[in-house]
Amino acid sequence: MSQKNETAVLALALLLTVGIVGGGVWWFTNGSGAKISNTIIPGSEAGKNPSLQDRISFGDKTLTPGAVSAAKKEGIQAIAAKSYDKAIANFTDSLKLNRNDPEALIFLNNARIGSSKSYTIVASVAIGTDPNASLEILRGIAQAQNEINTSGGAKGVLLRVGIANDDDNPEIAKQIASSLVSNSEVLGVVGPITSDSTLAAGTIYTSGQLVAISPTSTSVKISNFSRYVFRTVPSDFMAARSLANYMVRTLQKKNAVVFFNSQSNYSQSLKSEFVSSVSLEGGQVSSEFDLSKADFSAAKSIEEATKQGAEVLMLAANTATLDKALQVIQINQKRLTLLAGDDVYTAKTLEIGREQAVGMVVAVPWHIDGDRKSDFPQKSRQLWGGDVSWRSALSYDATVALITALKRNPTRFGVQQALASSDFSATGASGTIRFLASGDRNAPVQLVKIVPGSRSRTGYDFEPVR
Repeated sequence: MSQKNETAVLALALLLTVGIVGGGVWWFTNGSGAKISNTIIPGSEAGKNPSLQDRISFGDKTLTPGAVSAAKKEGIQAIAAKSYDKAIANFTDSLKLNRNDPEALIFLNNARIGSSKSYTIVASVAIGTDPNASLEILRGIAQAQNEINTSGGAKGVLLRVGIANDDDNPEIAKQIASSLVSNSEVLGVVGPITSDSTLAAGTIYTSGQLVAISPTSTSVKISNFSRYVFRTVPSDFMAARSLANYMVRTLQKKNAVVFFNSQSNYSQSLKSEFVSSVSLEGGQVSSEFDLSKADFSAAKSIEEATKQGAEVLMLAANTATLDKALQVIQINQKRLTLLAGDDVYTAKTLEIGREQAVGMVVAVPWHIDGDRKSDFPQKSRQLWGGDVSWRSALSYDATVALITALKRNPTRFGVQQALASSDFSATGASGTIRFLASGDRNAPVQLVKIVPGSRSRTGYDFEPVR
């Protein structure tokens, strides 16, 4: 591609990106269904580098960015004042205005508990740096909390949920972990959401014998990392193996290049596992391109890949390098077949990639149309007014796993023992939840393909590869 054409493509991508940001960031629920929207207000509380005390809330403060309705604000003030009946009325009104606000639903259920006995868990999410993924995760947790509490609780005891904003900063995640460990009422954690933060905070959770279940951390380094660190998402080994198998056996292609971020544990893990899996399938990865390098050029990388006879571009990008991965998609112009890991599975990919992304196959842990026997998609649509993502489904599963463990033995040690037991089993959004001795969930991944469509309202959808 000429320098002139490259500039034009990048300019188009930039304009599209600016258009999205200028119109307010939306919360994409992936699944390829209806978008669930909020408007972010710059300079909101989550973006002000809050102190540790300001990073954790059970209802006395909002952590999610965006405009706060008067009803929600009054509900927060009522919880802080322990005026629980007023808080219940306020949060109920707030949800009538914005039914897909998971923070409001969590606070509503906490207000219903009031000062009564409860079991407490906390979500550790990256609200300040990745609000989209964080809200998706909170939706899954909120749905599980709402279901157990409206059905009478875990053996009659209701579930209280706290929210912690770790900004996907490993050091902050460790500080939050220390704070939660020192709070004897906290019996489990859902999160953190990235492998780097999970590995960092996991040492603290282990020392405090507090179980953390990550719904989204996929690095192979988490396997056998700790008896107190579990996950409901399959590891990168499973995703890489599925993509390599699809590339060599289905596409009949054997030469790939990989784009990754050397500064991300997740990205490094997925890249390494893909290289190994392709080799085992009889193919090869002829080059690796580091998206995090200051001098990275999408055009030069694709030109080099083409010269090396590459047939496939594998995008092992993480959230921080997604924009550069989207440049690769644009400049590739559908010349080489595209594969990708789950961090590419966002509405932004559909919005920016558009026609150039059609045909790309992405490995994800779950898709809302992947299991037609499950009743979770219908229940989640009724609750939130749209399709939810794999992050919502697997955070729902993490919460259900904790609830099931609490029913067996509502102590920190008891929760760990229950989850690690060979006879542990729970039914989640993505099927049966069981954990291996490594802390991993033994579950397959779902391959999805980008196709033209109208369900996501972008003109393109992710649909399962049957």
